[in-house]
Amino acid sequence: MVLTDETHLSQPQSPFDLSAYLSEWQVQVEAALDHSIEVVYPEKIYEAMRYSLMAGGKRLRPILCLATCTLLGGTADMAMPTACALEMVHTMSLIHDDLPAMDNDDYRRGKLTNHKVYGEDIAILAGDGLLAYAFEFIATQTRNVPAEQVLKVIARLGRAVGAAGLVGGQVVDLESEGRSDVSLETLNFIHNHKTAALLEASVISGALLAGAAEADLQRLSCYAQNIGLAFQIVDDVLDITATQEELGKTAGKDLQAQKATYPSFWGIEESRNQAQRLVESAKAELATYGAKAQPLMAIADFITARTH
Repeated sequence: MVLTDETHLSQPQSPFDLSAYLSEWQVQVEAALDHSIEVVYPEKIYEAMRYSLMAGGKRLRPILCLATCTLLGGTADMAMPTACALEMVHTMSLIHDDLPAMDNDDYRRGKLTNHKVYGEDIAILAGDGLLAYAFEFIATQTRNVPAEQVLKVIARLGRAVGAAGLVGGQVVDLESEGRSDVSLETLNFIHNHKTAALLEASVISGALLAGAAEADLQRLSCYAQNIGLAFQIVDDVLDITATQEELGKTAGKDLQAQKATYPSFWGIEESRNQAQRLVESAKAELATYGAKAQPLMAIADFITARTH
């Protein structure tokens, strides 16, 4: 039998291999991060910054930035400095979140937390150093992108990490600990700011670098907000159901700190259902992009399927 072009095209597409996709990007992100910070005098601060930055993790935020930029016609080279900066900001938030004054955790990604290795003073400064360097890195290392678009990325990331985003969410989270009257609305506020804001910035920054139209930005914002909230719901479930070895951090911290969580409102099964509904809504926003959106579609599914 002779295969014509037509019969060849009619064959079903092979399923998208998310594991291979994530691994491939992870290698590139790790290499870029490794080259982003060298150890110079005073060595201790750079070592502390690198300790947490290079501690592993899924590198989900950088990959979301890279995937969105390439979806809209940009390149990985255009987006890699911002992708690295997003991981620097995320790492800062983990270092500070683990401090005794915040969540007081001893382990992160299966390793001792930064303050357990370097002390609280250096841990605070390592987070500060990463945060400041993130913006410098975008401004100085981004190539072949109009300055106006780079400026929009810097402004978007600043908003996501400041009082209007991550910091604001953390404040309400701390104020809500131990209280029995925390509403679902307040819980949503905490996690739309503390978790979803940086995930949304990761997606939108990739789109901005590629010169996205306003309609694309709106669709991708909805996608990112939905996966961001789903991500947190799954985190809350895993804090109850997973072991410390699976999580790479102390399990059961939310219950111990008497925090309001999605399972405390809905139970575990309904929490999983709610997360799945959010993921389906997120994927619906990508329909207009067709097969090109397979990576973002698969990442949305991965959020509810993950076990750590």
